[in-house]
Amino acid sequence: MKEYILSKIKVIPFGGVRENGKNMYAVEVNEQIFILDCGLKYPENELMGIDVVIPDWSYLKDHADQITGVFLTQGHADSIGALPYFLMDFRVPVFGSKLTVELAKLAVKNNKQVKKFNDFHVVDPNTEIDFDDVTVTFFSTTHTIPQTLGVVLHTDEGNIVYTGDFKFDQTARDDYKTDLSQLAKIGDEGVLLLMSDSAGAAITGASTREKDIAEYIRDTFENYDGRIVVGSVASNIMRVQQILDAAVATNRNVVLSGRDLEQIIDTAMDLGKIKVPDGVLISMKEANKLSPEEVVILVTGRMGEPLKALNTIANGDDSNIKLGEHDLVFITTTPSYAMETMEQKVTDALYRAGADVKFIAQDLNPSGHANQNDEQLMLNFMKPKYLMPIQGEYRLLDQHAILAEEVGIPRENVFLMNKGDVLTLKDGEFYLGDHVEVGNTMIDGIGVGDIGNIVLRDRRILSEDGIFVVVATIDRKNKKIVTRPQITSRGFVFVKTNRQLMKQSADLVEKVIQEDLDQKEFDWSHLKQNVREKLNRFLFNQTKRHPVILPVIMEINQHPKHKNHSKKKTGNKPQDQAKSQGSSRSRGKKHRQSKAN
Repeated sequence: MKEYILSKIKVIPFGGVRENGKNMYAVEVNEQIFILDCGLKYPENELMGIDVVIPDWSYLKDHADQITGVFLTQGHADSIGALPYFLMDFRVPVFGSKLTVELAKLAVKNNKQVKKFNDFHVVDPNTEIDFDDVTVTFFSTTHTIPQTLGVVLHTDEGNIVYTGDFKFDQTARDDYKTDLSQLAKIGDEGVLLLMSDSAGAAITGASTREKDIAEYIRDTFENYDGRIVVGSVASNIMRVQQILDAAVATNRNVVLSGRDLEQIIDTAMDLGKIKVPDGVLISMKEANKLSPEEVVILVTGRMGEPLKALNTIANGDDSNIKLGEHDLVFITTTPSYAMETMEQKVTDALYRAGADVKFIAQDLNPSGHANQNDEQLMLNFMKPKYLMPIQGEYRLLDQHAILAEEVGIPRENVFLMNKGDVLTLKDGEFYLGDHVEVGNTMIDGIGVGDIGNIVLRDRRILSEDGIFVVVATIDRKNKKIVTRPQITSRGFVFVKTNRQLMKQSADLVEKVIQEDLDQKEFDWSHLKQNVREKLNRFLFNQTKRHPVILPVIMEINQHPKHKNHSKKKTGNKPQDQAKSQGSSRSRGKKHRQSKAN
């Protein structure tokens, strides 16, 4: 008879808690690791030059053989955006609905290192997958993209339920509808832990129904006589469909602007998730031949964020779209908190370009996330023993905990997790166990994780105080400076009006170098550090600024001229020829090494 052994369960968030986006959670059950979502987030304002931020999964590299797969809930970037980078390290199966898998394939295809990966598996609410001690099932939820799924891990200890992004909307249709009976069934089976969306925990009123949002967009189109430029997130399939429907209803043609948008819409149309009559989608060349009131331009930017693309248009840098005083820029998305500063700057730029600007969020609450009533309804469906609020800043997670208390879940059974916290089950009870080191991985161009805090600090300093470069040449053997230090500055001071400062800086560097040369023991790193510290102190006293100081110290040695007594010609060997040319150019002086930071 097989002995019954209780499951050993651990839950570790790698993102998605105390922040917006970057959803990724690892659930370990008896040495098997299930990855729930694998998303990215857009950078905060202080992350200069960073394109996106993905989770740091270094911990998982020591447990790679335990990963059973990645289970995706939906096709937005906050759930699938980091998948190409994850697959570079872990070639494991990927599970998701048909549309989610196709969008994930699109993301993977655009990454050269994993574009041939094809271990994708389509699932639906009727799918059951057995992994030894765990059975994985799925349930339908409502979000702004079709075929959004929640995930259930059935264990011997009880069900672990991951909602992903969700809301309740009784007017939702087809692939957007939540299966309420399935939610009730899962709750009746017994839920040990509920990992539930908290992004809308601050929304006290009812979210606007998608039916009403569609009518609002159509009314906007009907009541504006000029050209309309619409900003939307490419992967918000529901919103894109509403825009297309409004254009058809008001006899407008639509131009798609943005490669991401075209790829996503093509994928959704191929699967029948976006429906648009023939002839509605036209090129920009065709649109230029029509009257303004017959045209809608649908805009998204890189990775689906429309604000940067709208900013390019507002500044006149888009070769195809030029704004005029009769244009309306209609922004139908609610930008993330990280983009609030950019939102204000873009809005100002759009007004300066002469356009009218309208935000859908000014009149409606178009959130795709559960409001307070929705969150409590999910809690009542699931009746969990423990709750782990996810997807949101700390204030939202805490608000979710308050809502849970109101429906009878004790506060001590609610865990407000941080990245790397390990929620561990022992003797049927969850507690916060060990903590693993989990940070952020920065994506800058093709670089993955090669940008750290020091680089970001230097970028910030460069943007604020500029750079100060010192170049000098020394003869270490004879303990003397061969050439007086030369100063180059960019972004620090205007050199022509600060010649005295430049001269004093050169004098100081010359003095510091000579003092180091006069020491019995000479050390390159000590010399450069001395130059940095003393020059930094001097410049701050003079200007109250801290530029990046880069000392470049070169060394030459004196050598006697080499007399060649041989009558034979040399230079047949490449190395001999190189030596001869180098000696001739330097007239007996040979540059041995450049010592630069």
